[in-house]
Amino acid sequence: MFSQTIGIVNGFSVALIPGNRGFSMPKLYIGQDILHILEMARQLSPSRTARIEIDSLSIPPEIASSLCSCGGVEGLIDMLPPDDLIRRMEEWYKACADPVRLKVLFLLMVQPLCVCVIKNIVNIADSKLSYHLTILKKAGMIEGTQQGNYIVYHILEDARAFLERERMQFQAP
Repeated sequence: MFSQTIGIVNGFSVALIPGNRGFSMPKLYIGQDILHILEMARQLSPSRTARIEIDSLSIPPEIASSLCSCGGVEGLIDMLPPDDLIRRMEEWYKACADPVRLKVLFLLMVQPLCVCVIKNIVNIADSKLSYHLTILKKAGMIEGTQQGNYIVYHILEDARAFLERERMQFQAP
């Protein structure tokens, strides 16, 4: 039987084995003791992407070929951005997932503002505005500085650049 090796996973060769309709998903046959060790490692590192997908689905030959050219499943996984970058992106996209927070961010792109001006423009209660400002601060998109009795908020440069890029994508024809 012809098989095509697509990569190495945890020291084991992963091969595509021809099925009835072309190549099937990569198959990896390992003993129960190794399965137990792999399961323990997966549980100890939940933030890591799963590296083995054992399934009976078939994949098109062109996908199998492209997997080979990028180093197999392991090579494809290695091309993913680091987990901390993905978490930071997730925080920013979640922070931007509310229209009130987006309005606040765009207001702060114009100029630094105190809470009383922001509240007046977005027309929400103090407690709701405080909630939204806290989410934006935790995401690392804004900072507030005490100036007498007021807190003046400003957008951070990375967040400004991020929003400018995103806005350009949505404004493009």
